[in-house]
Amino acid sequence: MRSFLLATAALISLQANAAEQTFPADGGLIYFNMPSGNVGCQYTPSGGSDVYMPEDGGPELGCDRIEPTYQRFILGKAGKAKRYQNVGDTGCCDGTHTLDYGNSWRKGPFTCTSAKAGLTCTRNDGHGFFISKTRTEVN
Repeated sequence: MRSFLLATAALISLQANAAEQTFPADGGLIYFNMPSGNVGCQYTPSGGSDVYMPEDGGPELGCDRIEPTYQRFILGKAGKAKRYQNVGDTGCCDGTHTLDYGNSWRKGPFTCTSAKAGLTCTRNDGHGFFISKTRTEVN
């Protein structure tokens, strides 16, 4: 928890200097990846899309990490983030849209900031997750 709070504090500091990136919706969903190609995210708006409806109706942010083990992180409209380690549909990281290191992305209640150290995503109430190749945290 302490390291997540430190990562969140670093995120706030980075956001003051970060450029904000936007990405177009594809069928109502927004996709982006880390420059490393190891992490990819999908934003689903409130009400879902033609191909996916979040359990709680959305909005929802989901990010997958490929290496060293495939894991999925889901942040819904309320509650703590969730980590899934046995994911059956491992289709991460098409590389179409890249959230450059030092930049942030924001949609609905979610903000993600990309850094060489990893990806930090939070919802406006402070819950979120941190993903890197060497470490993951959920809150």
